[in-house]
Order: sequence, then structure tokens, then C-alpha cells
Amino acid sequence: MVVALKGRMLRMHGLILLIWFALCAEQHLRQRHIADTLTLGGGCFALWYLFATGHTWLGAAASEGAFALALSMLLTLPAYWLGRLTEAEVKLLGTLALATDRVHWLGTLGAALIVGLLWLTLGHRVWIQLDRKLRARLANLAPDPSSAPPLAPFLLMGFLAALTWVR
Repeated sequence: MVVALKGRMLRMHGLILLIWFALCAEQHLRQRHIADTLTLGGGCFALWYLFATGHTWLGAAASEGAFALALSMLLTLPAYWLGRLTEAEVKLLGTLALATDRVHWLGTLGAALIVGLLWLTLGHRVWIQLDRKLRARLANLAPDPSSAPPLAPFLLMGFLAALTWVR
């Protein structure tokens, strides 16, 4: 019974994290910005939860969350300094690291990279097939070689894949 309850609790935590991630992705998609209340607020909550319980939001050991955060900073800060990532994307990935573990974090990044590459290669074909109203709603995702699309929607898809594959 305890194992079933723990499994149900972890699924609920995963769902809550997915909702938070969807809010970040939606705002990034619409406004090309993610509010600090979402990224820093989520990060502060994840850090508090880590210290209060001794494990991450998804149940990994605190050392896993710390390792994932160090890995996140090691990989995202140089990209930020080079102008390849925004502050919001760095904070989003740091919060994700604190809330999960290195496997979920790397899985999210890897799957997001695959989805992003697919979008770069096939996006223009998909884009012209979309309804005009949907294209207007997703205007920031338009395949445009002169500007990079917001990354949070791709990271959301990567996180969804990581939640599905990792366990």
C-alpha cells in the first residue's frame, strides 16, 4: 500500500511539474519571455522542497538534484554568455534540474534537441498546412531563419518525453 501511495504521489508531482512547464512554454511562445514569477518562483519552491524533504520534487536524492543543477549550469551558462540562451531559459532549466534529477534533465534536453531539429528541417512543410488562425496564434514558432524560435515549447515536449521514458 505504501508503494502504491508513493507511486501515485510521484505521478501527481509529475503532473504538477508538467503544468508548471506548460505555463512557462505557453508564455514563452506567446510573449518570447517567461516571467520571473514562474522561473524563479518555481526554482525557489524546488529548492525549498529539496531542503525540507531531502529529495527532489520527483523523488530523487538531494545529491541528484544538486548534480543536475551543476550540470545545468555547466551546460547552459556558456550558451547564455554566447547569446544562445536567454536568462529565462537558463532559469527554466535550472529549476527543472532542482525538481528532477540528471536523467530527467538530460532526457528533456536530448528529446527537445531532437524535436527542435525536426522542426528546423520539417517545420516549413508543417507550417503551411496549419490553419491561418493557428498560425497567427503560434506566430513566434514560424520557421524563420532570421530568428530563433522560443525554446520552452521544445523543452516542454522533451520533458513530456522524458517523463514517459524515464522510470
